[in-house]
Amino acid sequence: MLHISNTVIIPDEEIKVNAIRAQGSGGQNVNKVSSAIHLRFDIKASSLPDIYKEKLLKLKDNRVSKDGIIIIKAQQFRTQKKNKDDALTRLEILIKSAAATRKKRRPTKPTKASKEKRLDSKTRQGKLKALRGKVDFD
Repeated sequence: MLHISNTVIIPDEEIKVNAIRAQGSGGQNVNKVSSAIHLRFDIKASSLPDIYKEKLLKLKDNRVSKDGIIIIKAQQFRTQKKNKDDALTRLEILIKSAAATRKKRRPTKPTKASKEKRLDSKTRQGKLKALRGKVDFD
């Protein structure tokens, strides 16, 4: 079972985990052992609350397919167990981040002092550049 919060728990039956062969270099062992994990989680068919489902389906994430299935591939570690734990942790983080409410941004205006400081530095820089011109020896 995957614990998202105190009230939200995902049963193991809803998470499909398949062992596949890892990609990349790794010597002879990589061709024989299926140590990578391919995790699939169907958002629409899950027992998640509707708020979680809506936010997950609205995510602009390449791990969420158009059909509402989260696909996570874990192949960072050499053992199948570590890769499975990694995939489940990444799923948990994805669901928690989607459910988190973000603070609304309040637009601010620059203060009078910061405007004056910016204009002073501009005039100072302009005077410096004016001194770099050609020198007449007449």
